[in-house]
Amino acid sequence: MVLHTPGSTPLPHFGRRAMLRIMLAGAGVAATGGLAACGGGSGSGGDSKTVTFGNNLSDQVPKDAITAALKGFEGQSGGLSVTINTKQHEQYQEQINNYLQGKPDDVLAWFAGYRMRFFADQGLTGDLSDLWGKVGGNYSDALKQASTGSDGKQYFVPFTQYPWGMFYRKSVWQERGYAIPKTLDELVALATKMKSDGLIPIAFAQKQGWPGMGTFDQLNFRINGYRFHVDLLAGKEDWQDKKVKDVFDTWKRLLPFHQENALGREWQEAAQTLQQKKSGMYLLGSFLGQQFPDAEKDDLDFFPFPEINPEHGTDTVEAPIDGYMMAKKPGNPEGALKLLEYLSTAEPQLTYLKSDASVVATNQKADTSGYNSLQKKAAEVIKNAKHITQFLDRDTDPGFASEAATNGLIEFIKDPNNIDSVLKGMADQAKNIFK
Repeated sequence: MVLHTPGSTPLPHFGRRAMLRIMLAGAGVAATGGLAACGGGSGSGGDSKTVTFGNNLSDQVPKDAITAALKGFEGQSGGLSVTINTKQHEQYQEQINNYLQGKPDDVLAWFAGYRMRFFADQGLTGDLSDLWGKVGGNYSDALKQASTGSDGKQYFVPFTQYPWGMFYRKSVWQERGYAIPKTLDELVALATKMKSDGLIPIAFAQKQGWPGMGTFDQLNFRINGYRFHVDLLAGKEDWQDKKVKDVFDTWKRLLPFHQENALGREWQEAAQTLQQKKSGMYLLGSFLGQQFPDAEKDDLDFFPFPEINPEHGTDTVEAPIDGYMMAKKPGNPEGALKLLEYLSTAEPQLTYLKSDASVVATNQKADTSGYNSLQKKAAEVIKNAKHITQFLDRDTDPGFASEAATNGLIEFIKDPNNIDSVLKGMADQAKNIFK
């Protein structure tokens, strides 16, 4: 089996609007800034013995994990090999549109929900409804819904899932006598205490453009509820609504407890301050566990973001679903469907989790007895949620996420007193995008 990852070294962040103007030798990245397939791919004629695989897991831990998961395909694939085309995560997202319109890999990484439907609606990805007829029993109804396009057909195979929440080190909290806050006022009181104890209350990083979206999401659905949140991101509510201003006013109250100079810091660096016991909490996805050595992972725990509005309590959990789509015209259609069927099973998902224990399997038949304490908590929190969101840049139009939302949040963090101007800019762009 051929498993290689050309050009898989993560690149420095270029910003969401920046075009990639350098050529990476062997990386499948054209000088025009587009992602290109490694081999096979849409419309290329393909190779019946090779399936090409577009991979957005560029950090070392998840990259090794998906490589290990794909190795298991060889024994049951009838001699098929997989060629992995790895692209730096943010750039993969920025260039996905051109990639899908060109010659994408046979099977490619993407996200469930709105972002999947966006491309399915344009006819840029392959219909997987027949495959779902075979593998549907592996998934919950919620996961099937998240994999279904506007036309009622399925275009996505879920692989892993993970929750966002407030992460902390149990040993630090036990030593200091901290208790999990149940309300916003309790969170502010705890953050104040952490500050006086010499800790950074809330680790924070925004250099990559997207992490702060998670903070916005938590505040918006805690204050205004799930329905307003998803409608706002779908362009059905006004960004200048008082409800949205309340979100930013609440965030402004919390900003003094956030780690300073966030615009110059990547999430991995912020996670390391939690690992090093310099920060007390970090609002992020459970993938932050990748920054903890194995010996310390049992010390990591989390709680859902506290209640702000009793009407909505903590009924919504942000739990993005990662998985795979098929090219509209894969170079190796039969091989692509075989690989996707394999990825829907428990075996590769559990193999992946051996290397990356920061996420949970989506296959509901997967044996969870080997889960660590964090994974068990994650699975429980996801299962008990009344509503599941995907994440701002997955729950809205890609153009709105990469331009209006990214730039608006950066401007707010630069100057929290400029909320009205920020929201006017976001509202104006939303009106142009969501016509």
